[in-house]
Amino acid sequence: MPLIVITGLPRSGKTTQAKELEKYFTDAGKGPVHIVSEAECIERSGYGVKESFIDTAKEKQIRASLKSEAMKLLSKTSLVIIDGANYIKGYRYEIYCVSKNARTTQCTVYCAMTLEQRNARREEIAQNATDALDGETFDALCQRYEEPQDTSRWDRPLFTIYGEETLDLSRISSALYEQAPLPPNLATQNMPLSATNFLFELDKTTQTIIDQIAAARKIGLDGPVEIPQAGMRAEVPPNMSVAQLNRHRRQFLNYVKMHTNVSSDIKKIPAIFVLKVKAYKEKITRIKMQMHQIHQRTKNLRAKALEIQELKVNQCATKLQQLHYEESLVASSKRTARKS
Repeated sequence: MPLIVITGLPRSGKTTQAKELEKYFTDAGKGPVHIVSEAECIERSGYGVKESFIDTAKEKQIRASLKSEAMKLLSKTSLVIIDGANYIKGYRYEIYCVSKNARTTQCTVYCAMTLEQRNARREEIAQNATDALDGETFDALCQRYEEPQDTSRWDRPLFTIYGEETLDLSRISSALYEQAPLPPNLATQNMPLSATNFLFELDKTTQTIIDQIAAARKIGLDGPVEIPQAGMRAEVPPNMSVAQLNRHRRQFLNYVKMHTNVSSDIKKIPAIFVLKVKAYKEKITRIKMQMHQIHQRTKNLRAKALEIQELKVNQCATKLQQLHYEESLVASSKRTARKS
């Protein structure tokens, strides 16, 4: 079930680590372990290693073959190891989406090289005249390589190993078998199979319910409307017009088309639609209650503001009276001084 993505430059020890992982998990009894090798995909295609990395079209073909093979082997009981360069982060994201769709855990093993190790590998490639990979192609791959980052969700959890270092196999096992897989999102899920006339029946059924509600309103029934095919009553606000009901119906149709968690059984649709109408009524009631609370709060704030304003006016009036009184005392004292 889990998926291990091995990434790194050529001659970085990817195949060695893949075989070590295969042996560890096979001995641990984790079910069949499959290695999907990029080298084998290149060999089956008839291209050379150098040609596969230089020619863009051929490189895309190899990547597609590698991903397709991994998708075929992904199951609830098997462990799949992708042994390849996998140097493009967009390609690693595609594999991440595949594992999410399969509801499985995943980790990335990065076979990194220091600058000294990289230079040594380049010297080996340049000195080996029979090697299909030359120094220029190796340099180009080094420039194009997009290193995995632990901050990227499609690379997490990331295990980095340099040269002859040993992988922490127990941590990898814990990441794969003791963690819950990420839930698939809407973009990675397949739409459920439904009857060929499902959309027609969906449209017809919901329109019938709208017509029943409209007919009940015409004869003066303002309470809940009995919907026989749903086996329940539709609680519709009395002031909800037919146009609003039809708008709500169109929203429901779009919702059913886009969401895979809604039943494709046409017999259950009437009850679901009635419940959606009821939820709409509850939403309207909730909004009205919130509006009332906002209105009451605004009213209280205005009353408080008027009270504060009145208090300030009274304070100003008292201050003015005090100033007038002090001025009158000063004037009176001046007149008394002149008379004396």
